[in-house]
Amino acid sequence: MTDYNGKSVFKGIAIGKITVYKRTSVSVKSYTVSDRYEELERFYCAKETAASQLDELYTLAINEVGGEDAAIFMIHMMMMEDFSFLSSIEHLISDGGFNAEYAVSVTGQSFFDMFQSMDDPYMQARSADVKDITTRLLDILGGIKEQKISSDEPAIVIADELSPSETVRLASGNIIAFATAGGSASSHTAILARSMKMPSVVGAPIEITPDLNGKTAVIDGYDGKIYIDPDERFIALMLRKQADEERKFALLLEFRGKENITADGRKIDIFANAGRMADIDDALENDAGGIGLFRSEFIYLSRDNFPTENDLFEVYKAAAEKMRGKEVVIRALDVGADRRMEYYGLPNERNPALGCRGIRYLLNRPDIFKAQLRAIYRAAAFGQVSVLYPMVSTVVDAGRIRKINDETVGELKAEGIPIGDVRQGILIETPSAVIISDLLARDADFLSIGTNDLAQYTMVMDRENSLMNDFFDPINISLFRMIKMVIDNAHRYKKRAAVCGEMAADLSLTKILVAMGIDQLSVVPSEILPLRKEVCGINIGEIGDETLQQLWT
Repeated sequence: MTDYNGKSVFKGIAIGKITVYKRTSVSVKSYTVSDRYEELERFYCAKETAASQLDELYTLAINEVGGEDAAIFMIHMMMMEDFSFLSSIEHLISDGGFNAEYAVSVTGQSFFDMFQSMDDPYMQARSADVKDITTRLLDILGGIKEQKISSDEPAIVIADELSPSETVRLASGNIIAFATAGGSASSHTAILARSMKMPSVVGAPIEITPDLNGKTAVIDGYDGKIYIDPDERFIALMLRKQADEERKFALLLEFRGKENITADGRKIDIFANAGRMADIDDALENDAGGIGLFRSEFIYLSRDNFPTENDLFEVYKAAAEKMRGKEVVIRALDVGADRRMEYYGLPNERNPALGCRGIRYLLNRPDIFKAQLRAIYRAAAFGQVSVLYPMVSTVVDAGRIRKINDETVGELKAEGIPIGDVRQGILIETPSAVIISDLLARDADFLSIGTNDLAQYTMVMDRENSLMNDFFDPINISLFRMIKMVIDNAHRYKKRAAVCGEMAADLSLTKILVAMGIDQLSVVPSEILPLRKEVCGINIGEIGDETLQQLWT
């Protein structure tokens, strides 16, 4: 038996025969065309065919994964119509005299490299979308028909990489799981696999060879592993693990509908973090008390210009209505030089983590800020909506936010537009915000602690830098002391204190956070029921005072 470690995309265990998938590659050669106008027409025809294929995929995806994730293929259409993308291809053909294949290949590689070079994982993952579009155009130009992956019996696909368009066809091809040598857990391929509830692993260093065809494989989506040629004893072991996991999940379902009350009677709110509309559905399915952090950057990152107030309003209204009266905390736009599109108008910064990001960007662009606030206030007429301001570092920041917020409310009222009450929250992500959290809590409605960035800024370490792995400690004493200070300052003014970073989902720390006095924990939807089970078993009196005091005094 051979085993490989990768990154889990969807938890679950699948056992089946391997189907190796190798994408037919087009060999692109450069040559000078005799009729540049005719070559341009050939490219435009290929683009029209690609648009037709994407439209078909969009319809298929709606049936397989729902409209929200099907929008991936709408994004592909938008990227294919991008002015910079098209003008580069047209320039190479009309001015350079190159063949369409070469023009598409060079342009696609340039855009692929651009996305790959970005610091933000979301933007890096978009490089796979560029590759998918480029491959589609090259296949059409080369006369290669769309490849389909299917099997006569339930099978596991092993491939170098799968594009979103290949992934969405798996469900109708008798495929029960997949593993890829490349790929990212934040890619559109991964998003589709999760929506399809298909056990899958990416980034497993498998050598993809034809002799793997027909061999038995096990995909363990819990541990992010794939096993090839396991013996019967190991298969039996994995079947027991599968049964155990299903049993654990069934036990967790017993906590659906229960209150989050500790054994000694303290109530803790358990909310969900959401980065897209589909997460709202997952939050409801997992019985979330509300949405504690709604990251709406996806509305901005999938476009080539700023969304309008109405664009934002429609998304926020849909989220508020879906949550049926439960609170939705919308984070104000958190972009910077490390998470941006060209239309943001930001210069390159030597250290984007310390630059124009979060509220700093919005205060420099009150037009963008007001458009989002207007959409939030309008959506609040349809549900319980709050706003959370990221990267607030000074009382001056808070004062400027208040001024713009008051102006926005006044303008909406003057225009006679229906609005709702919006609670105001401050996201505590910097040591400076911790130190002045008493002043921030005085005027805010609640404080929410972003432990990911707070840990990074406290230790002055890039948590994405692999060289820091031996030094980065996201749960060190300094961080606990800061969290305790924020909680105490919030409670001094009878305000709510929440944690919405990764620490909230670490069940080994739940008891400590509850003992500190945290009011709310916000986690990814799949962690809600395990966290509720943990909270219900906590008895604060059983935690030694001496142990806790060491953490924050």
